Parts: sequence; C-alpha cells; structure tokens
Amino acid sequence: MAAALIVSLAATIAPDHVQIGDDGRIHLGAPAPTPSPSTVNPEPASTEPPLTRDAVDEAIRTALASAGLDPEQGRPFAAGAASKRTGWTAVREKNAAQAEMKAVCADLERQGWTLNPDPRGDRPEARSYKRGGWYLVVNTREKTGAPSTTSAPTGAEADLTLTGIQLNLSDIPLPEITVRIG
Repeated sequence: MAAALIVSLAATIAPDHVQIGDDGRIHLGAPAPTPSPSTVNPEPASTEPPLTRDAVDEAIRTALASAGLDPEQGRPFAAGAASKRTGWTAVREKNAAQAEMKAVCADLERQGWTLNPDPRGDRPEARSYKRGGWYLVVNTREKTGAPSTTSAPTGAEADLTLTGIQLNLSDIPLPEITVRIG
C-alpha cells in the first residue's frame, strides 16, 4: 500500500519518469527516447530563471485569493527560508473544494504555471504544475473520520492542499527499475 502511494505521488510530480503499464507494472526512470519532430527542430531551452520559495508562496497566495479563499484561513507549511518545500492546506466543504480547486488551477495557469499531465489521464482530485524548477500539486482529499479543528466532523469535508516542491530531476540519476504491485 505504501509503495502504491509513493509511486502515485511520483507519477503526479514527475510523469516523465514513471510509467505504469497496462499489466500493472511500474517502470521508474527516464523513458527510452522516441524520435519525434521536435528532435529535428528542438524547442529552445527555457530562459525563465528559477523561482524562489518566496515567489512560489506568493503564487499560492495569489491563486487562493483569486479563487475567493483567504490564504490566512488555511495552514501554510514550510521549513525555513532555504526550504525546497512549501504549501498550504485547509479543511473545506466537500462540494465547494472541487470548485475551489478548479479556480486555483485556472489562476495558476494564468500566472504561467504549466500543467504537468498525468500519464494515467485526467484526475479531477489532483493536478500538477511546473514552473521555474518547482512542481506544484493541487489536490483535494475527502476527510475520513478525522475531527475538524473548526467544527464537529460532518462527513462532507475535504482537505484542499497545494504542495510546492523544488526539484531538478536532471541532477538525479534514475535507474530503470520495474516494480510489480498486486
């Protein structure tokens, strides 16, 4: 179960390095290169400078405000000024959380964040974006039995979470391994 969760998170953050086959096998590592028209005329490398954590925090606050949420009402999380992680989470009404997630995602795209497609197809409960060396995952998860800090649990609550992680996958050599789950 833990392996499936880790692989699922890895597939959301770095879909180019995690492939899930029709037979349920999971392949980690860079895929074999396939010839494409872009190899003949490659796109120029991004000239966008790396983002700072403060810039990512500001992008999160801006997207939340654009979605009609008060960033101060949630719980930010970060570990020190030099941290390569940041984020925000809040308990929301379950039905509103999906609409709020869509509004946050729309604003991130307006800000220039690029959707990082999930190789398993569109998942309404999670979206991954990338920009300036950062990956930003926006997701909702239904609350299951955990008491709310603001009110009695209603069974109709969801966590709305934005998680920013600074990664430079080209610096990480990923071996080609195959894992069979199930």
